[in-house]
Amino acid sequence: MPSFDEVLKEAGEFGRFQKRVFFLLSQTGITFSSLFASVVFLGRAPDNFWCRIPGAAELSDRCGWTLEEERNFTVLPLHLGNESVSGECERLDVTWDASAGCSSPPVRHGNLSAGSPPLAPCRHSWVYAQPHSSIVSEYDLVCGNAWMLDLSQAILNLGFLVGAFILGYAADRYGRILIYLLSCLGVGICGIIVAFSPNFTVFLIFRFLQGMFGKGTWMTCYVIVTEIVGSDQRIVGIVIQIFFTLGIIILPGIAYLIPTWQGIQLAISLPNFLFLLYYWVVPESPRWLLTRKKGEKALKIMRNIAKHNGKFLSPHYSEITISNEEVSNPSCLDLVRTPQMRRNTLILMYAWFTSALIYQGLVMRLGIIGGNLYLDFFISGAVELPAAFLIIVTIDRIGRRLPFAMSNIVAGVACLITAFLPEDIPWLKTTVATLGRLSITIAFEIVYLVNSELYPTTLRNFGVSLCSSLCDLGGIIAPFLLFRLAAIWLELPLIIFSILAAVCGLLVLLLPETKGISLPETLEDVEQLPSHFGKCGKKQKHRDTNSYI
Repeated sequence: MPSFDEVLKEAGEFGRFQKRVFFLLSQTGITFSSLFASVVFLGRAPDNFWCRIPGAAELSDRCGWTLEEERNFTVLPLHLGNESVSGECERLDVTWDASAGCSSPPVRHGNLSAGSPPLAPCRHSWVYAQPHSSIVSEYDLVCGNAWMLDLSQAILNLGFLVGAFILGYAADRYGRILIYLLSCLGVGICGIIVAFSPNFTVFLIFRFLQGMFGKGTWMTCYVIVTEIVGSDQRIVGIVIQIFFTLGIIILPGIAYLIPTWQGIQLAISLPNFLFLLYYWVVPESPRWLLTRKKGEKALKIMRNIAKHNGKFLSPHYSEITISNEEVSNPSCLDLVRTPQMRRNTLILMYAWFTSALIYQGLVMRLGIIGGNLYLDFFISGAVELPAAFLIIVTIDRIGRRLPFAMSNIVAGVACLITAFLPEDIPWLKTTVATLGRLSITIAFEIVYLVNSELYPTTLRNFGVSLCSSLCDLGGIIAPFLLFRLAAIWLELPLIIFSILAAVCGLLVLLLPETKGISLPETLEDVEQLPSHFGKCGKKQKHRDTNSYI
């Protein structure tokens, strides 16, 4: 009986069929990255807002004042008493006299001392020049409630985390394409509910669910793409990251053209319904079908692949080799049961955590240093494009491990140098920081590929999802770490980033080299992968007659 890789080679390892499936599933990267970074534009700080004094609304309506006139009556007395008070988070501790005339500033109850007028904190009485431009103005996430904006991003990352566990497990048990389609449906429905949430609590609940389903779409489409191509074409796992970057580049354009946060939310959510059409054009992963002992279905799909690729499978291919390993539902213990799996899992978890923490930290740092939000975000996304091309030209020549390690180390050194460069050399500081962003992007993209190559088919989706859950943990921690440390010293987060990246660069050198090696099918295959610091990039002939190399 032929092995799966032998059948795949005859059907075409990256023919017309795989290219079509790759292109279709890659679009998921655009929608997922837009969801991933959407808080930057959904949570834009309002340009102009102030706190309304009790009774002001009624008097303003009766007098026909404009918002600017009402603001002058509200804020100017504050500036007269204390120039440092902006009127955004504090108001005069008085009540407007609704019976006052409109021709002059209204009479207020209470006494105003000449030196310091009485003040009170503002509570749910804010007025915004653009009330529906962001969730900040929609749900009053200002002043004492500003931390809730960070909470909304943490909740999204928590959804990613839960999705990695639940949907990663489900994809290995019930199938890749089924979970992918259900996740696309969930992202679309939850995204619509988020856009029309009546309060912040409902917003958080369905943003969590949208994150959970969003993680399901991204991780599952990635695994499907890597499982239907040959070992020499698994570079598509890197190329698919370009579509993630395209989403980052497109997002500021969407936000610039759509003035309201609801419109932006719908624009990044509704395309997920189009992915449901993939039911008719994207098949189940034949590798997964083999692990579930569904060889006939797998062979049928392989014949269809061969037909679309303009090839023909030999008639004697009546059955494909199925792993002798007993089919069982994946569990966390499987990822640490054997020495090689245990080492790979722990290192990959740390690599995911570090990559996500530094990547998100450097992205959010743009908001601290100021500038044009739309332009800066676009440039930061464009900087990521060379990452995939650098990986493509190096990864099949010198392997996975060395670029993985060097990208982390260079990112760490760049962050450290940026922290101590003087502010009066902005071009140099920006250049070095950009190098750090490019390097951590390379590391982030390589970890996707390496993670999928180091787990057997029976555990691949679950293993990638579980390890990448540490990415989501890094995303939860990143905003709090960045803003709390930056309050002490603006460059302090860069010091932490440099240490984390350097340690990661050394650890990944302990991983096996997977260049030119077919995807492992069983736990035994993983244990027999070439050890670190040896046998790099060589075709291994270590499996038995039921192996796939």
